[in-house]
Parts: sequence; structure tokens; C-alpha cells
Amino acid sequence: MSRPFFNFPSGKYSCPPLLIFLAVCILCSCTLLRPPSLLPPPVKPARIAVVLGGGGSKGFAHIGVLKVLEAQRIPIHMIVGTSAGSVVGSLYASGKSAFQLQDIALKMDEDNVIDYDWKIWSGGLIKGDRLEDFINANIRNTPIEKLKIPFYAVATNMATGEEIVFTKGNAGMAVHASCAVPAIFQPLKVGNNTYADGGVVSPVAVDVARRHGADIVIAVDISGGITKTVPDGMMESVKKSVDIMYARIAEYQIRNADVVIRPDMKNIGSTEMEKLNEAILEGEKAATLKIPELQRIVNKLRQEGRL
Repeated sequence: MSRPFFNFPSGKYSCPPLLIFLAVCILCSCTLLRPPSLLPPPVKPARIAVVLGGGGSKGFAHIGVLKVLEAQRIPIHMIVGTSAGSVVGSLYASGKSAFQLQDIALKMDEDNVIDYDWKIWSGGLIKGDRLEDFINANIRNTPIEKLKIPFYAVATNMATGEEIVFTKGNAGMAVHASCAVPAIFQPLKVGNNTYADGGVVSPVAVDVARRHGADIVIAVDISGGITKTVPDGMMESVKKSVDIMYARIAEYQIRNADVVIRPDMKNIGSTEMEKLNEAILEGEKAATLKIPELQRIVNKLRQEGRL
């Protein structure tokens, strides 16, 4: 008489090993085949943007801010720059350290970046070509899309009044366009378009960083320090008008930032390049005050596994 395949002991029910094995396989397959919606979503890496605002010679303060961010090991995944912020931002995005930027600033001669044109109907006193060449020389003619840190330069389309964001191409030209303050710089014509200073529409372009994927935005606003004196003469009136415009628009834009750093610029004018040391120091001081806030954000992101 042949022996049955399953041998149940008499007097009680028990489950043979083969059935146990099959049951375990079925349970495992059910777990592995759970619908994707029930699986935990992958952790999204955080992107931290530094937005450097416009303000002429006050922009040297950006170097001081970057020195502190470097010292505190705050990661930077994106840089957005307007006007003076685009100058510092492009150089930093090329891979230079903040101390290298300071060295460049200390050695910089005004004649290397300013090319005056005294023609009355030229649209501005400064051509801007030397500034463009200065940037390209210092970043070895690297196009925007090839810079080590993603970089966006903000300008204004003078025909439409639209905010223009340069994301690729000639970095020096983008900075030139971003810095072309009306009546001070000549507007930059590229093809059928004419560009002017990005500060006309977006002096601290926080929204640009958000649109390009920034999760955390550190905004550096150098538009403060408007004097209460009445300007004397045409050029002083133009500079004062630009300062007021920057400050009023910036006040609205920085509301969407996570951290706002505002160096004290009350003793530094937008054309006072000789005060670069003072501006850098004010940038360091303002950024240092924000270290606890910055560290809380970074530590939280690290705990979440996003940095």
C-alpha cells in the first residue's frame, strides 16, 4: 500500500512544512506587490538658494555674507543675482571661494570695470563693455550653464518691462545686462532685444529662485540705508531715485524668503567703490547675526535626510 503524500498525525490536525512554506511565500509576495501609493515616498533632496540683491557698490557686502556662509558650511545649490548681485554671484558660481572674491575686489581698479562714454544722447554714461569683459576674464569665458553652481542673472526687457532671467549663454553679457542701471549705464542691445538693470523690476529676485526649484531661500538685501537728504544735481537725483525704487520693491520681494540678511548700508553709497572694505565687513556682521537661524534650518534638513 502506497504511503500518502501528506501524512497527518492521527488524533489532531497539523500543517505540513510544505504548506507553511507556500503560505509564507504568498504573504511575502503580497507585501512586495503593494500598490505604489502605499509605499513611503522617496526623500527629496533640499535645494538652498542664495539670492543676491542689487545696489551698486553696496554689492561688496555680498562677499562678506558669502564668507560667513562658507565658514558655517551652509550648502549653496543655486545663486540668483540682480545687478551688483549678479557680479558677485557669477564669480562665486564659477567655483571661486569668498576669500578669492575678496582678493579680486581688493585688487580691482575702477578703470578695469568702468568705461565712460560722454556722448550726450548715448543713453547712459557707462558703456558696460569693460564690466562684461572683466567677468568673462575671471570665469575663463565659461557660459552660464557650465558654471559649477547653477546661476541665474536677472535683467529687465526695456520694451516690455518684463523680468528676464538669463539661464545660459555668455555670463559676462548677462551680468552686463543685469547691471545696466538706466541713465547711468547704456542699455544693452542683443539682437532685437534691449536690456537694462534687473533692479527695475526685481532687485531681490526671491521668486526666481522659487521658480527654479529652491526649497530654502537666503535673500541678501543691500537696498537699505536711504539717506534723508535731498539730492543735489541730476546724477545724484538719478542715484537717489534708483535707491528708493530698489528699497520699495525689495521690501515686497523678501517676504517670500526663508532667511533675510540685511547689511547696514547707511554709510555706503551705491557709487562709493572706495568703501568696499566697509561693505564687506557689514556683510559679515549681518550674516553672523543670522547664524543661529541658518543652523536651525540646515540641522532640520539633515535630520530629515534631505542634505
